[in-house]
Amino acid sequence: MLVVTPNTCLDVTTWLGALVPGTVSRSTRTVTVAGGKGVNVCRTLRVLGREHRLLGLAPRDDDRLATLLAAEGCAFVPVPHDGQGRLSLIFLEDGGRATVVNGLGPDPGAWDPEALLPAVASALDGAPAVACSGSLPPGLPDDTYGRVVELAHSRGVEAWVDGGPAVLGAALPFEPDLVCPNVGEAEALLHGRADEAVEESGDDLVDRCVAAARELHGRGARRAVVTAGSHGAALVTAAGAWWLGATRVPVANPIGAGDSFLAGTAHALLSGASDTDAVRHGTAVAAAAVQHPSGGMLDAALVAPALAALPEAVPA
Repeated sequence: MLVVTPNTCLDVTTWLGALVPGTVSRSTRTVTVAGGKGVNVCRTLRVLGREHRLLGLAPRDDDRLATLLAAEGCAFVPVPHDGQGRLSLIFLEDGGRATVVNGLGPDPGAWDPEALLPAVASALDGAPAVACSGSLPPGLPDDTYGRVVELAHSRGVEAWVDGGPAVLGAALPFEPDLVCPNVGEAEALLHGRADEAVEESGDDLVDRCVAAARELHGRGARRAVVTAGSHGAALVTAAGAWWLGATRVPVANPIGAGDSFLAGTAHALLSGASDTDAVRHGTAVAAAAVQHPSGGMLDAALVAPALAALPEAVPA
């Protein structure tokens, strides 16, 4: 399986007592790992035993990203650029507060944006499917993932898209085989919603998810999934609409849960599962992932119990 994440980065996580703007702080520990939503997708696929390759930007003169990915067992297809690679700076305070500063990605003058799609076309050879995940760097148009979908369909393979509102909206006319925004992202695209809650709530949450999934399907998504964290997810396809409830689990780290959901759903689809069973499997994988202290990681042994605890899909 090919995972396309142009805006790869290095995640630099620093632990410190307290982050006080305008002062000099001293850290207690700093760790650097490969980052980007697609990297989390690949981590989950690896745990699930699914072969995968990651395609993304990489600096010509800094091999840290490629080295870190290789150490994790992730096959990497780099699209080279000049200058420094993208950084994501994460500050974790002793009191539990987290601050994240995400870089934009390399300037368009530092690489050839026209090189991305030919690289994807080459990497698609032999791939059973492609997943597009994460933000786009400056210089790439919003419909880039739509063009990847178009390439995949020309090869007879499915393409799944998980991107921000503008990128997702631009991909819908290309009929991606799966989209899976959370309800905040979906409502930002469909209704211009400006805020996004960490954990959604409300008596109308199920209805909102189903309505958003119906509209995404109507705009082109062949499978439209709208997730609502620990509450569950709505699924709409040409065959119908369903609500798939989730199960409560102890949460150690919610970062990367959506990426694990995409990987778990993709793995099940490639294994021949039905649409509803694939989404249930994605939900169980996400439930296992949030129990791990490191974002994007999971204990495979926790997937089966989480799946067994899930309610059956309910027509919506």
